[in-house]
Amino acid sequence: MATVILVRHGRTTANATGLLAGRALGVSLDAIGRDQAALTGERLARVPLVGVVSSPLERCRQTAQFILDRQSGAPDTPLDPDLTECDYGQWQGRLLSDLATEDLWPVVQSQPSAVVFPGGESMAAMQARSVAAIRRHDAAFEAEHGAGAVWAAVSHGDIIKSILADALGMHLDLFQRINVGPASVSIVRYGPSRPSVYATNTDAGDLSWLSGDIPSGDAPVGGGAGHKTS
Repeated sequence: MATVILVRHGRTTANATGLLAGRALGVSLDAIGRDQAALTGERLARVPLVGVVSSPLERCRQTAQFILDRQSGAPDTPLDPDLTECDYGQWQGRLLSDLATEDLWPVVQSQPSAVVFPGGESMAAMQARSVAAIRRHDAAFEAEHGAGAVWAAVSHGDIIKSILADALGMHLDLFQRINVGPASVSIVRYGPSRPSVYATNTDAGDLSWLSGDIPSGDAPVGGGAGHKTS
């Protein structure tokens, strides 16, 4: 299968003030977030992407543009509402410090599969739609460009954490063990028998090896020789 690079948007004005932005409009990258996104664009400049799929929200579209600005080709650039932020309902727009006093907060931390945000979405539904979207795009890019295709999906922290949990074979109740920082890069390859997770939550390092052949099939016993950088 193709390889997907999962990119979280850079830091926003809401992130900096501890606000749960959710799906609110007009939440954009702050100065630090723009620098973070520019660095991610620089990291991916040596990887010829066949597509950059983004959540429709502004902060993701801005981050995606930093990536596209450094690409020499012309990747497909669809927006996918199935990669948008979780619908936090009545929690949207509130301070995280206030939300931490809610009865639902410890359930979000320890049993997210049971969480339905008041007036919003369940975390299980969030995971189901985002994983389905990633797998759908991955299959389409491979069908069009071949098994060596590499593409990027720009989305949100909880969305990417839920996708990684699925790829790792983890129950959603364990996904809070995964960290996904602003403008971080995580890498998944959906092989014929199972997904392989090549990286999580990276914000530095050479990614040029993604432009070469990525082995698929059985995992090497002992860990193998690793990838080659150019």
